[in-house]
Amino acid sequence: MTTLSLPRQLARTRRFTLGVPVQPEPSPDGTTVLFLRGRTGTDPLACLWALDTATGAERLIADPAALGAGEGIAAYSTDAAGALAAFTLDGALWLADTAGGTVRRVPVPGPPEDPRIDPTGRRIAYVSDRALRVVGVDGTQERALARPEAEDVTYGLAEYVAAEEMFRDRGHWWSPDGTALLVARVDNRKVTRLFLADPTDPQHPPRTIRYPLAGTANADVSLWLLGLDGSRTEVRWDRAVFEYLTAAGWDGHGPYAAVQSRDQRTVRTLAIEPDGATRVLAEQRDEHWVELLPGLPVRTAAGSLVDSADLGDTRHLTVDGKPVTPPGLQLRAVLGTEGEQVLFTASDEPTETHLWTYRPDTGPQRLSSGPGLHTGVRRGGTLVLSTRAQGHPGGRSTVLREGRPALPLDSRAEPPVVTARPELLRLGSHELRATLFLPADHRPGDGPLPVLLDPYGGPATQKATTGGLWWDQVSQWFADQGFAVLVVDGRGTPGRGPRWDKTIHGDKAEPALGDQIEGLRAADRLRPGLLDLDRVAIRGWSYGGYLAALAVLRRPDVFHAASAGAAPTDHRLYDTHWQERFLGHPDEHPEYYDACDLVTEAPKLSRPLLLIQGLADDNVFPVHTLRLSHALLAAGRPHEVLPLRGAGHRPTDEAVVANLLRHELAFLRRSLGVE
Repeated sequence: MTTLSLPRQLARTRRFTLGVPVQPEPSPDGTTVLFLRGRTGTDPLACLWALDTATGAERLIADPAALGAGEGIAAYSTDAAGALAAFTLDGALWLADTAGGTVRRVPVPGPPEDPRIDPTGRRIAYVSDRALRVVGVDGTQERALARPEAEDVTYGLAEYVAAEEMFRDRGHWWSPDGTALLVARVDNRKVTRLFLADPTDPQHPPRTIRYPLAGTANADVSLWLLGLDGSRTEVRWDRAVFEYLTAAGWDGHGPYAAVQSRDQRTVRTLAIEPDGATRVLAEQRDEHWVELLPGLPVRTAAGSLVDSADLGDTRHLTVDGKPVTPPGLQLRAVLGTEGEQVLFTASDEPTETHLWTYRPDTGPQRLSSGPGLHTGVRRGGTLVLSTRAQGHPGGRSTVLREGRPALPLDSRAEPPVVTARPELLRLGSHELRATLFLPADHRPGDGPLPVLLDPYGGPATQKATTGGLWWDQVSQWFADQGFAVLVVDGRGTPGRGPRWDKTIHGDKAEPALGDQIEGLRAADRLRPGLLDLDRVAIRGWSYGGYLAALAVLRRPDVFHAASAGAAPTDHRLYDTHWQERFLGHPDEHPEYYDACDLVTEAPKLSRPLLLIQGLADDNVFPVHTLRLSHALLAAGRPHEVLPLRGAGHRPTDEAVVANLLRHELAFLRRSLGVE
């Protein structure tokens, strides 16, 4: 295969995610590791497997194809012993005996969502038709614990902003003894209704979506203690002030929750009493926003509260309010606790993320080594270390158990047909982390190359890492077509500490754009004669698409063409929790939103601009691209629009994904005069 086949390979492998072992879960005694994986690097039907940590032998537990399903297992839950695993397939509930390997269907009255086995292994809680229901693992005693009072009310599911922006993707939690649940009730009745239609099928009615636009009402989220005996108790806190439920759980010390104010400057962690009263365990404040991290807050076996704190320019891991990690080590996520040990990821160099453990007697210790993005899970003395690094876009996982040789958790992901060759750079006064990709056949002394900037450039995502992720193959593919491709992570991207993160408060446009320009000019100084600064293009998706369009609108002296995919052109049309974190409430700070608005800048366009938009995108709605296109046309500014029928925020159709990159390539070549 040639490099021209990479676009189709990306589609066929779903960006190298198929065939990769995911959701590894060691058993309490560490002798078995459950995980999900397809049979091949192109098989979308993920199966449930078990690995014997003594022998390395794998057992197939649940095969969707053998069960007559047309989809793979997306996730599973287990009891405390790891003896049972519950999952859904094709609208049915299934239960697997992980030791015996038997799988059976559990009869329930409606399509189930998010099934969770209680820790004792007796019952399964799940959501169906917006009601929280329970059923015995033997299929008996099925009943509803909480039914919705209105059409836009749900029990047991996370609301939109929690799942998208807060790392909370669930809405019900079992008590350790399996006799009660902590349940989120979500009332969306005051949330703005949007209508997403398919203009290619005018006979199909539009889809109605409850979406909290910046500055509008959020879902009303409350918590309830629901007993299997029929008891029902509301959890009480000041929901008028703390309207966001950012986290919740139930451990050996009782139920708990974390709540956040609308301005996101205060977060409280609450202990929940049996009568629904709450008491404050900890409070965090920040003048800009309190950063939420995956896995926090959580408690150790002894009840110590594990959380984070931004002190100076370091995001620390804290235990009972005390920082336990050193300055300069930036906490990224907490992965779990076992006894008094805390497993977490952190970065002292932003292009790498390492796996760490903290114990009160030894302090923090790093468990991973070498460049890459490392993560893991540990239980019962067994550690599964997962690493993404150059040459392994699907990653690799290793099972480590004391006293035994390391075992691979085999990946069946396809090797990429393009070998990425990024050169890691530090550029400019901000020491911007960047990667430079050159054509495979480029030799020193060859003439200057047209330049393609390929950033994301905003909060939540880094592209300039040693992780070897799929977008490195894309950047290399463009380089192999005759470009010098430069990827720059500017201010606001993760991994550099709280001051770096919060530089963009009040302005998501100018710092990010300025850093792309600084990176470009610094790279030119570092590699004189390599970059043709008279032929500079920029491409991006989502925030990267916004940054690409912004670049040609504001700085046509630097950027000569742009391809902008799924670009949020008007930040008032994005969700509350995300946009208000950076720009505040639009009624209080309209100037921040106006300063970042691309639509009002449409008359400035003087360079070629390609706008790409999925017509079924329910994250960055088509209105963003259509309004910008309308404004450009009204101002007499030529541009191109590529609508993608049926595509969401990330296109998945193989033909669309394969041909989209080729379309971008042709546009960039034409716009820059590249042969």
